[in-house]
Amino acid sequence: MQEITLWPLADRRRIKGVFTDIDDTLTTDGAITRDALTALGELREAGIPVIAITGRPVGWSEPFAQSWPVEAIVAENGAVALQLANPEGLPADVDARNLLLKRYQQDNATRLANYAQMQQVLERIEHEIPGARRATDSSGRETDIAIDHSEFEHLDEAQIAAVVALMRSEGMNATVSSIHINGWFGTHNKWQGARWIVRELWGRDLEAEIAHWAFVGDSTNDVLMFEAFPQSIGVANVRRFEAQLAHKPRYITRGERGAGFAEVAQALLAAR
Repeated sequence: MQEITLWPLADRRRIKGVFTDIDDTLTTDGAITRDALTALGELREAGIPVIAITGRPVGWSEPFAQSWPVEAIVAENGAVALQLANPEGLPADVDARNLLLKRYQQDNATRLANYAQMQQVLERIEHEIPGARRATDSSGRETDIAIDHSEFEHLDEAQIAAVVALMRSEGMNATVSSIHINGWFGTHNKWQGARWIVRELWGRDLEAEIAHWAFVGDSTNDVLMFEAFPQSIGVANVRRFEAQLAHKPRYITRGERGAGFAEVAQALLAAR
């Protein structure tokens, strides 16, 4: 991981859009920092769209999709996306300022069947693994389950590994973020979800234009994105997971969390 000050000007000038994780990348203790929120606004004003992509649930993400200056929020590790509605074409008496469009990768029947099965797995985890508790945001989840390992509860590495193993034994995907262990059924993940939302929003192929996009993240849950994006940046607290990253970000900021994201934004804006 190179210092962000070594990010070449030519590479920064090519960037036309940014994907970013949320927890511990934009936020501290679950709340976005002022410098990160300002940076999002400055990127939008400069014509650089930002898409947030997170393991957090769709219910948790809704108020941020309504209020943050982002193009969309892709929640639950790529399964569902939230975007403010375009007021054009809506009835005159409809207030579109807070009207969200919700897009799913799975059809309704699949989601319902998966949800029922995931609740059984969640109960099994809580019953069989001492200390394992569902995340407090679980009521807002539609397409995955989450076990808290660092937000309000604390699980050691052995407990985290046991949760991941149990999820995978049930045929689920499992990944570890800075705060949660997420499990779900389906082929989606953050990288697949990023490609999906670019097609949905603009009808474009993200892989074909990957040199024009940057990704900012902080944990093992971002490893697929670090691998896929040549212009990948870790905020400084990614060092917490450095030994566990099969693919590391190319660059690293000096600041942690929101301060680190603000560094990325300033590096891009300075290249304009």
